[in-house]
Amino acid sequence: MADLTFTLSVADELSANHHDGAATGNAVAGEGALEALSDALTGRLELQRILLRAAAGAGKSFILKRMVAEALEQPLCARVGVIAFANKQVYPLAADLGESLGRDRVCLWVSKKRTDIPEGIDEIVTLVHKASEVPLDCEVVLTVSHMLKGQGPALTKVLGGGALGDAVFDVLLVDEAWQLPMWLYEPCAKFGAISVGVGDVGQLPPIDGQDNPWRGDRGHNPYRAWPTAFEGDQHTVAIDLPAVWRPTAAQLPLWRAFYEDWDALDCVAGPGDRSLEVLGATGVAGDVWAQVADGTPTLVEVDGLPPADAPDIDGPLLGVVERWLDELLGGGFVVHEVVYDNDGRPAEQRAVPMREADGRPLIAVLATRNQAVDDAQEMVDRLIERHDLPPGVITANTVDSWQGQTNVLTVVVHPLSGAGALDDFNSAFGRLAVACTRATHGLLMVSRSGLSDLLAVAPARPGTPYGEPGTRQLPRQTHARILGTFARATLELSVPG
Repeated sequence: MADLTFTLSVADELSANHHDGAATGNAVAGEGALEALSDALTGRLELQRILLRAAAGAGKSFILKRMVAEALEQPLCARVGVIAFANKQVYPLAADLGESLGRDRVCLWVSKKRTDIPEGIDEIVTLVHKASEVPLDCEVVLTVSHMLKGQGPALTKVLGGGALGDAVFDVLLVDEAWQLPMWLYEPCAKFGAISVGVGDVGQLPPIDGQDNPWRGDRGHNPYRAWPTAFEGDQHTVAIDLPAVWRPTAAQLPLWRAFYEDWDALDCVAGPGDRSLEVLGATGVAGDVWAQVADGTPTLVEVDGLPPADAPDIDGPLLGVVERWLDELLGGGFVVHEVVYDNDGRPAEQRAVPMREADGRPLIAVLATRNQAVDDAQEMVDRLIERHDLPPGVITANTVDSWQGQTNVLTVVVHPLSGAGALDDFNSAFGRLAVACTRATHGLLMVSRSGLSDLLAVAPARPGTPYGEPGTRQLPRQTHARILGTFARATLELSVPG
């Protein structure tokens, strides 16, 4: 195999702020959200909802936790509820709020049947399993949307109304709000006098909007992410966070391609703040990891592979990835990064060898279908055994399940790899966005060759992103715009496999 030559991504001609210059934008937006909440609680503004819109990695959880604390300082806020779609989103919020506010003030309400409750969390928060067990003097209650939807009346009977009236919560915060469909939000909303939705506008909702039986009627779409129903509503304030903390500076053009309609999007990480030092990979693998190491999004298309079982069940392509990962893990790597203070100013520099990871996932191998992830997990297990890797170095998962998670290096199979057409699943904007926005240091996307050809000939698909009649920007155009931000190369295999 010849050495790989990469075609660099399209230059982003827009200027960018970094460090505290970028973080200041989020701070100003956060203050605006807090001011709006204060105005709503005091009645200065007749607000029912505040929407804090964020790009992936904007630090929205930090602002959410601050909003909880500052809401409780208001005289007309006796109790705050925090909900999310999944328990895995609620647990870390509960732990952080318990640490900052105190165990007696924070209650985590979770089903007793759950087997994933973090060990020791009952020492940080008050842990309950029934509405009747929630303490009367508790100020913050965290649970999942399904629990509040079903048992909210029982909770109201136990706790009574808040300071603003009959609703049990004066403020109901919805984390990852754009993941929650209207059919789940509506029955929860009545338990909060004021709703605050915080989340990433580009993520995948739990239910595909294409299943919507109320097509064409914006007022009756229970499958759409609930905040979209209130855009322009006179009782709703929407505020954007204009900076992201997660990506490298080299990944900013990719983030901007996903959020192209935003007025501004800056990146706290500056050029050179994060990188991977690859210690031993050689040949083609060395070329691949050298390109990924500086943080530039990288796409390698592989030509000459044997046929796959299915477009997204591709053992031969995964075999190529395994050889590259084998080289990377055999030689090892060092994670270099600048650590920032809460204002985005560089505070210290760190160099963490691969085998001394601090518990966060280093490498996440992502695919779209469960069977593909099963194959990836078998590969991961082989690599862990072969290199005697400590926990946390490498893992595998579906793109959908990995949303909300982060890792140092993402290795992902492009959703369109090997596809003959664009369909509702493989061309979904949210699925591509989640796949591309998990990494803090490096992103490697792999695919069978032919992505550009597919996007050039894919037929037009009518309809809006939610399945209603009308025109929209075609998925092929969206995918082409995203690919334009990658450094790209094609690997020609002289011997199949």
